[in-house]
Amino acid sequence: MRRYYEFAIAIALIGVVSLFLLASLDSVRSDMEEALVQSEAASMRLELAEAVVHRVASSGGLPQSDNPVDWVASKPANYRGALDAPPEERSVWYFDRHAGELVYRFHDGHGARFRLGRGDGSDGRLVISGISLQRLDKR
Repeated sequence: MRRYYEFAIAIALIGVVSLFLLASLDSVRSDMEEALVQSEAASMRLELAEAVVHRVASSGGLPQSDNPVDWVASKPANYRGALDAPPEERSVWYFDRHAGELVYRFHDGHGARFRLGRGDGSDGRLVISGISLQRLDKR
């Protein structure tokens, strides 16, 4: 009989530890997804800068599109295109045509929004020839 109590206590402890572990894993997943979004945005910023410098040096015109993905050579692997409504999928990039924003929809449903900025850099952001990729405040 004593062994049954010991077994029940061991199972209960394993269950409690498993709950804490799962909560931690979800937190780590969110942090890793945020890091991947920041990394992808940084990569796009560098490609934007390269495209602008190349076009300015060759006296070419800049694209008129507000979609930063149209400006870069390599699109994010999970980019779904320019859409009028958010996709049902999670963990994907898309361009919101109505808002004029590049959006990453996280696994938990919230989004990171970016806008192609055209300005002089007076706000302290990296701007080359008036072009930047700005992350918008969370809504």
